[in-house]
Amino acid sequence: MDLFENFLSNLSSMVWGPAMLFFLFGTHVFLTFRLKFIQRYTFYAIKLSFQKSHEDEGDVSHFGALTTALAATVGTGNIVGVATAVASGGPGAVLWMWLTGFFGIATKYAEALLSVKFRVTNRKGHMSGGPMYVLERGMKNKGLAITFSFLTAVAAFGIGNTVQANSIASLAKETFGLSPWATGSIITLFTGFVILGGIHSITRICERLVPVMMIFYIAGCCALLVIGWETIPRTIGLIISSAFTGQAAVGGFLGAGLREAMRFGIARGLFSNESGMGSAPIVAAAAKTSNPVRQALVSSTGTFWDTVVVCALTGLVLVNSGQWMNGLNGAALTKAAFARLDIVGPVILTIGLFTFVLSTILGWSYYGEKAVEYLWGHRVIVFYRYLWVGAVMVGSVATLPVVWSFADVANALMAIPNLIALWALNDILVSETQKHLWRKKS
Repeated sequence: MDLFENFLSNLSSMVWGPAMLFFLFGTHVFLTFRLKFIQRYTFYAIKLSFQKSHEDEGDVSHFGALTTALAATVGTGNIVGVATAVASGGPGAVLWMWLTGFFGIATKYAEALLSVKFRVTNRKGHMSGGPMYVLERGMKNKGLAITFSFLTAVAAFGIGNTVQANSIASLAKETFGLSPWATGSIITLFTGFVILGGIHSITRICERLVPVMMIFYIAGCCALLVIGWETIPRTIGLIISSAFTGQAAVGGFLGAGLREAMRFGIARGLFSNESGMGSAPIVAAAAKTSNPVRQALVSSTGTFWDTVVVCALTGLVLVNSGQWMNGLNGAALTKAAFARLDIVGPVILTIGLFTFVLSTILGWSYYGEKAVEYLWGHRVIVFYRYLWVGAVMVGSVATLPVVWSFADVANALMAIPNLIALWALNDILVSETQKHLWRKKS
């Protein structure tokens, strides 16, 4: 097992090297300028997300598609992922996460637009879409489409399943002394009960769960920041300065250079908001919408809520607490930071992470299903669901380094085909946006 952990760790460092960071972040920046700072429509897009569209083609509403995508993205990456970024990359990693989220809004918009434009109706009469259909129908490259689908089906077990279950099992053990087997059993039973109902069952749960869990968690973070308000200006200054200079060793902290701050900030940013991975567009393609741009705008707000708001608040809480200097990592670091809010803090953290984990496991089960449907047809979905439920228990009792390294590797490999499609089809992005947004707004 130690040998396998070292192999995955080395492979993760290799795939998340300078080339991948440049490719991912460069795509975010390129699309931001190519689409004339599409981020300026964020608040208009938030308004659109609450408007109903029953008359249009699709399986679920704008809001249902958004909350399902948010369910998959707002997960352990927003809590434990931020903590591992700060512990490994220093306070500066928080700024790189935030920048990845801000510029990533353009990428999330772009991939959703293409997925809606090139979606198809399957034999069951449901919408199927995502980068695999964009690669096949837009780029005429079946090989890349198959590659993306296979990587998605595999990566789902990392980012959307085992990592999530592992995080809540670890926190429950530290906070309440619960056995990972007990926690895993609860999550496994809940997952099996919901996902057997398909996209409508998943969407119905997510529409109710996601808004409540986000408001609850944001309120907890704000309360912690109010308690430590005196050091917030110094914390913000430290985050900004160390993002470009690295952070020297302080206390139990080993220190991190600029490369580590960028690497862990961008990698955890991608893990959290998934912009560029091509996952969220899979459910965006199921939305009822009159044109691709409309749903693309709604989908782009997912990155705003996930990283620009939730991750930023988590990062501020962690750095402002000062606990990152004590050599803590992962769930232990977040637990120590939230402990500043006596009794209530650990409860907010546990409930927040528990709901984030459940929702992410549900959202990613749909992504994985659509990937295997593309590869082998609708009949294998039932088998995939049972495999998915079993993986929840495996993730609950696995070791943290193996789970996180596997997720990092799978995420990077999954993003590559999707990013290639975004660059190759950027002219379509501009023409569709011109047709459905810029002309109407002007």
